[in-house]
Amino acid sequence: MKRDEPASTYYPILLNIQGRKCLVVGGGPVALRKVKALLEHGANVEIVSPTFCPELNQLATDGAIRAIQRDYKSEDLQHTFIAIAATDDAKTNERVAAEARRQGVLMNVADDPKNSDFIVPSYLKRGDVIIAVSTSGRSPALARKIRSELENDFKAEYEQLAVVADEVRSKLKQQGITVSSDAWQEVLSLNSLMELLRQGKNQEAKEIMLTRLKTLEQNKP
Repeated sequence: MKRDEPASTYYPILLNIQGRKCLVVGGGPVALRKVKALLEHGANVEIVSPTFCPELNQLATDGAIRAIQRDYKSEDLQHTFIAIAATDDAKTNERVAAEARRQGVLMNVADDPKNSDFIVPSYLKRGDVIIAVSTSGRSPALARKIRSELENDFKAEYEQLAVVADEVRSKLKQQGITVSSDAWQEVLSLNSLMELLRQGKNQEAKEIMLTRLKTLEQNKP
């Protein structure tokens, strides 16, 4: 970063929330969107609100989430990893945010980045490969636009490429072979790999990667 370049407020990070309690305060469409994203990543979701939209009621009936139908209480934050305030009442959202910070809980207030510890970027994923786009809360609509443009070039084969690359990396590690980042970049840029993965020939792609990486390491100056 250049010395005269202002530091970004946000530190990009991916959180493992699988099996962790994530609290959503609110019961409307915004809360529903937040809940769906949390469930997609394996969170143990609990929601609190006097009323719930039909979709949230259905998720609760199906056992996908735990729904508490009443006003929010500070004790709802106990054992919570992250909390999201998504009500249509600013005072309630501010109260949740203040109490979450006192209890050391990471906090997000929907549409209020200045009152949040973290913001959720617009993202797209192929398996374990995730591309996240953020405008640091300035324009979520612009983040979604950029994500849509990137999606056209984010081929489905990248999901399998990540799997194969991980297998190759493990194999090389077992053999005590260290590969430079430049060698990885060169091999991952091979068009033939994507074509093989497109055809479902993962083993052939794996063998090509192993052979090429070993050759590059053996021939480096």
